[in-house]
Amino acid sequence: MRITAVTCIKNEGPFLLEWIAFNRLIGVTDFLFYSNDCDDGSDELLDLLRDHGIVHHLPNPAKGRNYQMEALKDAAHQDVVRQADWVWVADVDEFLNIHVGDHTIPALIAACGNPQAISVSFQFFANCGIKTFEDEPVIAQFTRSHNPDIWCDDLSAEVKTLVRRDFPLQYFGAHRPFFRKTLPPRKRPDWTDGSGRKVPHRFLVAADPRFIRKFPARGARDLATLNHYALRSLDSYLVKNDRGDVNREHRFFDDGYWQDRNDDAWEDLSIRRYLPALREEIAALKALSGVAEAHDTCVRLHRAKIERLKADPAFAALRNRLLNLPRIPRAEEELIARLDRGLEPA
Repeated sequence: MRITAVTCIKNEGPFLLEWIAFNRLIGVTDFLFYSNDCDDGSDELLDLLRDHGIVHHLPNPAKGRNYQMEALKDAAHQDVVRQADWVWVADVDEFLNIHVGDHTIPALIAACGNPQAISVSFQFFANCGIKTFEDEPVIAQFTRSHNPDIWCDDLSAEVKTLVRRDFPLQYFGAHRPFFRKTLPPRKRPDWTDGSGRKVPHRFLVAADPRFIRKFPARGARDLATLNHYALRSLDSYLVKNDRGDVNREHRFFDDGYWQDRNDDAWEDLSIRRYLPALREEIAALKALSGVAEAHDTCVRLHRAKIERLKADPAFAALRNRLLNLPRIPRAEEELIARLDRGLEPA
């Protein structure tokens, strides 16, 4: 089974080997990376891995502001995608945590009944009070999240989607594929959630803007969860904020982005099952000529940028604000405030 992972990156150098190694463990056979003006050694590391036959690496072809969608449009025409049995569109801070069989994508596909698409629900992992960047696997460091069935004040969770070759594709989206609205109902794809259940109809047909890329989370992750480490360490988050959104030009992360994803009420250690094999796979990648040195360069440049940002008054103020934000989402904070004033929930 050929499984191609497609992703867009900017300045993710220290985290690339872990993500590649993890996805190789769960069955990904090919990688297509699009990079956007990196200055942390990411491009050099990816080029080296390309030369070793591990990944495909292209500069992002986007001419407009929507980097990811333009890259995905290009990806649909690349042989590494066209020849794949399955395509997995995800970001480098997202890890597909499979709970069934041997914990691989083929096991998940089999457990879901081999549908044409599988959409797996997000679970946001909090910062866990970790301030300093460490060159250690992300999945080992960050172990707490929100209640998986509730994020902020929403009982629905966003998804990312595995797509089978024969899906009636009109185009890839970042969260889910789309088929033509004129497609007859009998030709609509067989599509499940992360529990092997049929996805809700309003998500399937993308008719309701509120449910184009999400659906109710409860009961949707029996077979797999998408662990999303959107924050990582506080210092690495400064670099993410400096970078801006890799998906859209001139879009940055406000304090609310941090607060809403830093709910650490729930402990989930299940992904640690992969750690022994993950460390071995990372070591194997580093054993390839020049890869360990290129990774170390990314780590050094990441740390250097952290120090420059911490010396910048604006980023120093941001860091201090984030340290003092409540560890509950804004919607929960507002609910508590209303109840304290004797008011009904909004």
